[in-house]
Amino acid sequence: MGFLPCSLPCQSKKKPLDSSDQTQSRHLSSNSSSSLISLSSRSLSLSLSSRSFSSQPSLPSIPSLSISSSQVEHLSNTFHHCLATLTGHSSYIFCLSIAEKHLYCGSSNGEILVWDINPSRQDNCFKGKTVCQSGTAIKSIVIMGDKLFSAHQDHRIRVWKIDNETPNRNYKCIATLPTINDRCMKLFWTRNYVQVRRHKKCTWVHHVDTVSALALSKDGSLLYSASWDRTFKIWRSSDFKCLESVWNAHDDAINSIVVSNNGHVYTGSADKKIKIWTKQQEGSNKHTLMTTLEKHKSAVNALALSTDGCVLYSGACDRSIIVWEKLQVLGALRGHKKSILCLAVVSNDLLCSGSADKTVRIWKRGFGKSCYSCLAVFEGHNGPVKCLTATLDSQKYDDDDSCSGNSYMIYSGSL
Repeated sequence: MGFLPCSLPCQSKKKPLDSSDQTQSRHLSSNSSSSLISLSSRSLSLSLSSRSFSSQPSLPSIPSLSISSSQVEHLSNTFHHCLATLTGHSSYIFCLSIAEKHLYCGSSNGEILVWDINPSRQDNCFKGKTVCQSGTAIKSIVIMGDKLFSAHQDHRIRVWKIDNETPNRNYKCIATLPTINDRCMKLFWTRNYVQVRRHKKCTWVHHVDTVSALALSKDGSLLYSASWDRTFKIWRSSDFKCLESVWNAHDDAINSIVVSNNGHVYTGSADKKIKIWTKQQEGSNKHTLMTTLEKHKSAVNALALSTDGCVLYSGACDRSIIVWEKLQVLGALRGHKKSILCLAVVSNDLLCSGSADKTVRIWKRGFGKSCYSCLAVFEGHNGPVKCLTATLDSQKYDDDDSCSGNSYMIYSGSL
């Protein structure tokens, strides 16, 4: 495993799309890669949750917030380039996560690869290795301290003990959720069972379909999981006990979940709705529906919150990213030619979006709340861009005179 110099440019003007776009498959296997991109400017430098990739009509009733780069003079100074293509994956990349100078990639064959993203200047290379093997597709990864939580297609959540100090040793799986203790405690009481199919019941601590997304509370004490079984659950991260299950939270598969700093839970679903949940009262673990946002006309695939928690971004198969503030629609970001599959907030005024059109777009919020500009369009992937993550790059390239502000590294994973 290693990296290849990226010969494909990241452009501000988009090339025509390849006519042979990939189609959806619930069980995926193919060669795949992830890319590392650096973006910068004089004032700013950026050094299958859904079951269908088919695009739906856009949203003509919602005004567009995006303006062309030619309308903003300073965007001509934007600088970005692809640093490397990370190779060695044997299947599709479903999720990415960054922690402690390491990049974690979850794939459709059940492997988690870790990459050292803080290489020395002398080595100038990215070293990747397989650290987890589960045999079932990994849909989401979150990290808390020395624990890695992974969501799987086999309806389970696994907890791994991170060990990056011992060479050639895989991480140890220390728990599978729901735990044996949790299952046994619920086994003998009728009230703990729920109807999951016409002739089948199980205890409420179980997910009964693919676990599609994970999120952590601000203090890391709670783990939230969303599933295609239309539920989301809350787990205590200290002992992995399931504290609550919100059953039939949506009318269709839940594709995305995010949690704000004040504890509000946002879920996006294939039923075209975004729901916001809050605790019934202070100190309670029970969540109730606060409101439902219904502007998308197709499956909601991705959600992201601004760093201050004031703005919610939602991406769907309608090719639009809706911008919400105080539960009201500000407008939509348009430019992608196919379904929005992933979103990542880079900073309070920067958003990344990945699409089935094989591109990544970088959006910058202007001084006005209703003014967004597309800084760049990154091309190079040969399949839909399924996941994104970003981090502040503390090390700037000494020979890059254009870097004078914050520098960010953006990572994209593709099918």
